[in-house]
Amino acid sequence: MNKTEYADKILNDRKNKDEFFKNHPQSPIPIKDKNQFKGLDYYEPDMNYRFVLELKELEEKKSIKVNDSAGNVRDMLIWGEFHFKIGNTKCSLQAYKSVAGEERLFVPFKDKTNVKETYGAGKYLDLIYGKDQTEDGKWILDFNKATNPWCAYSENYACPFVPPANWLDVKVLAGEKNYPLGH
Repeated sequence: MNKTEYADKILNDRKNKDEFFKNHPQSPIPIKDKNQFKGLDYYEPDMNYRFVLELKELEEKKSIKVNDSAGNVRDMLIWGEFHFKIGNTKCSLQAYKSVAGEERLFVPFKDKTNVKETYGAGKYLDLIYGKDQTEDGKWILDFNKATNPWCAYSENYACPFVPPANWLDVKVLAGEKNYPLGH
């Protein structure tokens, strides 16, 4: 896929998400904001923030406690780690699962854009087995698909906080920016 095709796909996915957020009854956008909602704010698609990586899966999965925005504590399994570089900076992110058989890897992260440009508590990537993998089993870690947790749109949602292991010391200029109508 060339850069233009890639950008078109990302932009189309965003258009569909905006439509869902504007019109769907399960949207996290509060009813009071729906008339003003014109879409989310995003960084331009940038293939420099798309990585094809091996997951360094842990032999023995470690359990960690993760607090959420409602004061609850969730158990998560550290499933593995991704290692990559943004610019000249070496980075790593842990991938989590709620339960061993889950078909999704949860990759929350914070970076140097949080608060001023992006949601203060961080952003999320959800990777689905098969869908977000190459034919040879590598993972596609695409920060252009990074989303805000639903608690960024409404206080009615409880979202897990990003564990300190996933705080990046770089700016990730990709994915969703701050919610324009903020609460």
